[in-house]
Amino acid sequence: MKKLESFSLPLNNESQIPLAFMGNTKNVLTNGVFLAADIGATKTNLALFESHKGQLSLIKEKSYHTKEYRAFTEMVHSFHRDKLLVIDGICLGVAGPVTGGKVKGTNFPWEIDSEEISRELQVHSVTLINDMEANAYGLAALRKTDFEVLKEGSNIPGNAVIISPGTGLGEAGLYWDGTHYHPYATEGGHCDFSPRTHLDWELWKSMHQKFGHVSWERVVSGRGIYGIYQFLRGFRGNAEPKWLQDKIQQGDAAAVITTVAHEKSDPICVETLDLFVRYLAIEAAQFALKTKATGGIYIGGGIVPKIIGIINREIFTANFVAAGRMNPLLQLMPVQVVLNDKTPLLGAAYYGATHLG
Repeated sequence: MKKLESFSLPLNNESQIPLAFMGNTKNVLTNGVFLAADIGATKTNLALFESHKGQLSLIKEKSYHTKEYRAFTEMVHSFHRDKLLVIDGICLGVAGPVTGGKVKGTNFPWEIDSEEISRELQVHSVTLINDMEANAYGLAALRKTDFEVLKEGSNIPGNAVIISPGTGLGEAGLYWDGTHYHPYATEGGHCDFSPRTHLDWELWKSMHQKFGHVSWERVVSGRGIYGIYQFLRGFRGNAEPKWLQDKIQQGDAAAVITTVAHEKSDPICVETLDLFVRYLAIEAAQFALKTKATGGIYIGGGIVPKIIGIINREIFTANFVAAGRMNPLLQLMPVQVVLNDKTPLLGAAYYGATHLG
C-alpha cells in the first residue's frame, strides 16, 4: 500500500489532469486541520491534513477494516484521540449513492449522515461525496509514475472516465469544458450485464438464478472473479483440486485465483482471469462510448493495479475495440491503470479543502 509520508497537495491548477474547482481558492482553508476519508466495503482509509497557505500537508494516516466498526464516528474516535488538535473540516468519499448529505453503503451496513457526524464530532463542515467522485478528483494529485498504460491512444482533449473494480464496481465521469474537468458520480456498475457469446449467456443464466438482477458488478469485481470461477468449474465439469480448494478457503478467493492463473497451474483459473479481463474491457468501452471519453479511460480499484503485470493485453484491446462502426473512435481512446491506491483519499482531501463551507 502506497504511503503518504511527506506528501502534500498543492491547491492550484498545476496538474496533469486539471479540475474545474481548482481555480476556486476563496473557500480554501488558509489555516486549519482537515480530515479526509475513503470509505469502502472492505477497508476505510483516514488521513489528517493541515492546511496552510493553499497547501495541504499530511499529519497522519491509517487504514481500518470497515466492517469491524459499527459506525464511521466510532472509527474516527479510534483514529483521532488528540483533543488539543481540533478538526475544522471533514470530507468523506463513500462507496454508495450520496443524496442530500446522506448515504447508505452499497456493500457495507453503515448509514452515514453528514449532519449527525457534524453534531457528534462537533465539526461544522462535513461533506459527503461518492467514492468514485473522490477517485476522479484524486487524479489531479497524481504524477506520471502513478499511471501505467494498458492501451495506447491519441492525445485528443475531451471527456474522461474512471472505472474501478474492487469489492464492487465503481464508475465516474469527468466532463471536459474545454480547459478543465468536472468529475461526477454514477452508479453505472449496477447496470445490466450484457452477454455477447453463448458462454456469456450461460454465465448470465447461472447468476440470474442466484441473484435475480445480474449487473456488471457481478462479473467485474473481486466477487465477480470468484463468481466466474465457480460457474466455470461447474460448466466445464472440471473438479476443483484439493490444494486449490484449501488455498481459496484460507485466503482471498479472487487473489488466489489470479495468482494461480498467473502460475498457469489450473486451467479454470486461467480462463477465469481471461474472462474477467474481457468483461472489464467491454464495460470500460461501453462507458467510454456513452460519454465519448476521448480524454481517456482510467482504471483504478483494488484489483487491476495488482494484476497489471499478468493481464493479457491482447484480450483487453480486442474486446475494448469491438463496437463495429465505433471501433475507430475506441482506437483513439487511451486506457491507463491508476497505480496509487490512495487516489480516492487524496480526492476527498482535495474536494473538502476547496468546498469548505
